[in-house]
Amino acid sequence: MPRRDALRCERLRTDPLYTVRVRKLIEQILKFGVVGIIAFLIDWGILNLLVGVFHMHNVIAATISFLISLVFNYFASMKYVFRHRPDMARWMEMAIFLFSAVVGLFINMVIIWLSTYGMNKDAYISQHAMYLLRTNIGKLISTVVVAIWNFIIRKWLLDDTHTNAMNRLRRGDHILSEEELEAKWERSFSHRLGMWSIEHTPKGWK
Repeated sequence: MPRRDALRCERLRTDPLYTVRVRKLIEQILKFGVVGIIAFLIDWGILNLLVGVFHMHNVIAATISFLISLVFNYFASMKYVFRHRPDMARWMEMAIFLFSAVVGLFINMVIIWLSTYGMNKDAYISQHAMYLLRTNIGKLISTVVVAIWNFIIRKWLLDDTHTNAMNRLRRGDHILSEEELEAKWERSFSHRLGMWSIEHTPKGWK
């Protein structure tokens, strides 16, 4: 590595903001986890109430419980986890969240359906105990898959700090300078999408 690049990397590594930014990234992941756990408890509790007590079909019950927990997830995530991006209109943020939620709901429904695939059509009544057990196993699997999907898509498109934070985790000559980081951000899809949303925001909207 050329000496100049080595010095630049060392300067970036010793930047006092490095520890702060990495800590903020870790804190954000932890907050996302706490919000996710609470949302899961809401989702899981309602699912078991509908399937276990009211003997509802698991796909219908899972859809209802998912949508209810989604309301909490949206407000909690936007308030405590992801910061508003100044280069994106709020209606676009909501559209991205809705898109990720629709995909997450589809993933959730497919996995829940597969969890009891092959059982009797009236299994939620005739094989209730096994039906409930397999539904819960499927719910645990879908929760993990959907959580990973949600964090990746929302981190990529909704958060305004991830590019710089992730750059601080790079090693050696892979660390970008402030100028390179700014140029990368301006070329990114999320930034261009955000600027497009601002330019095409109807009057009176935010």
